[in-house]
Amino acid sequence: MISIAQQYAMIKYETNCGGAMMKHKYLFGPVPSRRLGVSLGIDLIPHKTCSLNCIYCECGKTTNLTVERKEYVPTEKVIEELAQYLQDQPELDYITFAGSGEPMLHSRIDQIINWLKINYPGYKLCLLTNGTLFTDRKNREAVQNIDLIIPSLDTATAEGFAKINRPDQNLNCDEMIESLVKLRCEYEGTIILEIMIIPGINDQQQELVALKAAIDRIKPDRVQLGTLDRPGTESWVEAASLETMQEIAHFLGNVELIGNFKPRRQIASFNEMHSENILEILHRRPCTVEDLQQALNLHPAELQKYVNQLLEENRVKVEQRERGQFLVLTKKTETK
Repeated sequence: MISIAQQYAMIKYETNCGGAMMKHKYLFGPVPSRRLGVSLGIDLIPHKTCSLNCIYCECGKTTNLTVERKEYVPTEKVIEELAQYLQDQPELDYITFAGSGEPMLHSRIDQIINWLKINYPGYKLCLLTNGTLFTDRKNREAVQNIDLIIPSLDTATAEGFAKINRPDQNLNCDEMIESLVKLRCEYEGTIILEIMIIPGINDQQQELVALKAAIDRIKPDRVQLGTLDRPGTESWVEAASLETMQEIAHFLGNVELIGNFKPRRQIASFNEMHSENILEILHRRPCTVEDLQQALNLHPAELQKYVNQLLEENRVKVEQRERGQFLVLTKKTETK
């Protein structure tokens, strides 16, 4: 087994692979995930290619709104990177299909899943998905070898779906819920349903009653309730209060609040260097998340974990400026 520090050296910098220098293009992390622990990410989709354009998305607005499934990145190259990275059997809690787009849009995701299960059966696999593409039976069959699927369901009404998720025109909320019901019947692994609460929209009585009915039909193993870590795609979207979250959790029943999970700093893959680098850059000037990505060469999903941690600790804050949302140091950090 190799250490977390060694894993960072492998994935963040050039490594010698059979005499050739190789950079990882489709892997990121290992990420300190409050839900998944030490998680190696696989990103199969170009930035912000998705079937939804959610108002809360921390990765920004969807630039390619689509339900077209195709081989967005070369499957063989992804497998090549995985083979190189996993050959030393790094310590991982999960290998996770995630990123800044919808993983199920990749038409050969099943081949990557099956390759991992055949060659590295000791690793658990997770899929983070918006759940929109399971209406096709073949897509449900493609994920049968995944250990954990975390689909999103923020609303169970057509009106809420349009307001919160802003879907591709070919998608229908009722059909999506029905497909999750079918997935539960056909899939033997664990399903954790994730709901993002948006004050003023899906915290209303009518929405919550519909959500509860959908949950009762889908029968996930668990339900996790979240709200914004930081401003989303639309600046007017706010986080729900803890009191509101607790009331909704009580109404829906058997629900976990995402904020109650293990702090990221206590996870083995947390890299203090990334937090310090972010603060060092912000000491010089305020930056957008995109500015930090370019400066630090971190994957958007990984960078967001560290930004969220600093926001939770009140070491940075978000200010709306002409060019967008900027991260700035708080007085607490400036005086240190």
